[in-house]
Amino acid sequence: MNRFAKLFRRPIARIFLCLWIAVTLLAGVANTRAWADDVKPDPNGSATGAAANAANAGAASAFSADELKALVDKKDAPATNATITKVLDISGQNTIAINMAWMLVTGFLVMFMQAGFAMVEVGFCRAKNAAHVIMTNFMIYPIGMLGFWIAGFALMFGSVAASKIGGPAALGGLPVLNGHEFSIGGFGIAGMKGFLLGPDVYDVTVFGFFLFQMVFMDTTATIPTGAMAERWRFPAFIVYGFFVSMVAYPIFGHMVWGGGGLAMLGQSAGLGHGAVDFAGSSVVHGVGGFLALAGAMVLGPRLGKYNKDGTPNPIPGHHVPMALIGTFILAFGWFGFNPGSMLGVAGAGNLRVAVVAVNTMLASASGAMVALLYMKKRFGKYDPSMSANGLLAGLVAITAPCAFVNALSSVIIGAIAGILVCISVFFWEKRGIDDPVGAVSVHGVCGIFGFISVGIFADGSYGAGWNGVGATDYLGVAGKGVSGILYGDSKQLIAQLIGAAVCIVWAFGSGYIFFRLQKMVMPLRPTAEEELEGLDMPEMGAYAYPDFQQLDATSPHSDHH
Repeated sequence: MNRFAKLFRRPIARIFLCLWIAVTLLAGVANTRAWADDVKPDPNGSATGAAANAANAGAASAFSADELKALVDKKDAPATNATITKVLDISGQNTIAINMAWMLVTGFLVMFMQAGFAMVEVGFCRAKNAAHVIMTNFMIYPIGMLGFWIAGFALMFGSVAASKIGGPAALGGLPVLNGHEFSIGGFGIAGMKGFLLGPDVYDVTVFGFFLFQMVFMDTTATIPTGAMAERWRFPAFIVYGFFVSMVAYPIFGHMVWGGGGLAMLGQSAGLGHGAVDFAGSSVVHGVGGFLALAGAMVLGPRLGKYNKDGTPNPIPGHHVPMALIGTFILAFGWFGFNPGSMLGVAGAGNLRVAVVAVNTMLASASGAMVALLYMKKRFGKYDPSMSANGLLAGLVAITAPCAFVNALSSVIIGAIAGILVCISVFFWEKRGIDDPVGAVSVHGVCGIFGFISVGIFADGSYGAGWNGVGATDYLGVAGKGVSGILYGDSKQLIAQLIGAAVCIVWAFGSGYIFFRLQKMVMPLRPTAEEELEGLDMPEMGAYAYPDFQQLDATSPHSDHH
């Protein structure tokens, strides 16, 4: 108790407490307020997709909302009218049901990616920290989920239905997410509806959408646990979990996916279709990667990583096979990540999911192959760790453009990412950034590259109407979808570059400020003695491998450097 009393006597601690109270009050106000033009939620799903709701049914069927309304409102043929209405009810609800099932199942796949991340990070770290590292990967799931439930989801998607881009058609438009948007100079920053998933959004499609988006957030949140592994105190990690899920991730996510300022660059500034990120190269991986960079910088390197002259020492992980198995789990989960971002497979255009899946595979293959050959050429060995990171780099890079490019482009994107990740790992290491698993390079650097590549390689065959920019009024490449500079639209590349800059500045800037403030309030690192011993026993009270002999930290045979 004395420790907590001393803690809350500090001004910074009081600021954090006030911010927490403000968010809680905001959630309460938001959930009891009568929003303008509100739509009644559908908690049991009986009305979702029905013809009576022309906007929803139109979004989920081959008919437009106006066509449906004209059919349903006919007065001269009531019997025919009733039949049409019944058919449309069944068709609309079945379409959304199929899409909902697809979204949920792929969301479950993405959730299992957490096991892959855990195995990769544990394998690339030392045995004396294995229990600690896997606990950060384990606990970020419930911590992040609660934070996203409290405020993150509302800030990210609370105004998407009221925005000019509209809610996802595959789910009927999510009409209840029609809250106000917080903006600065007309640039949308955050939504303001859906805190605590309260009564105003108690709707089947919203709940399904929340699950899918929550597991994406969890991917972002877990990325820094790798870059900051082996020297991050667990209490500091817990506080970070709420920050990333309630602030860092949802704010940028709103700008790109929630109808915010970056998504509107097409309509407001004539820059292609606005910032386009199909499944999260920037929103998920870029944000996570540059948060990781900020955290690694503030935290500092592990003891023994650098000599007095600044030259780095290798600190090998203890279980390479575990890391590679984890990589396979992640690659499998990516079939939920990218194809799942179609948000359904029923309805016009959703069969594009096959292209998304194949492009995802091809980029992972070229990324792994190029990284393998790069390391063989440079060091004379077939490096398994960097091969795994090359595969992940290809997956991260293709996540934004996977729906908009052809097969050859996906191979090229993956290959470039495979080279980038190798160069980037050594670049950051030489500059004093200790990243045990290469998270900054895999997710940050390759995520930003993948996001920009949309503006280069998108071939115009898909994405007409993306971010509310229609095929007929799109002046970049008339009548086509999202098109990069190689296919006639330089403005799309400008939109992507602006989005990339905002992603880096927001993720790194907010993360650096947060970790600096946190360092003023509470210790981020364990003591030198604890770090040398390994964090399993000091913080977890248990060894990951109790049957193995634990060598003394000062022994020349111990696994620290």
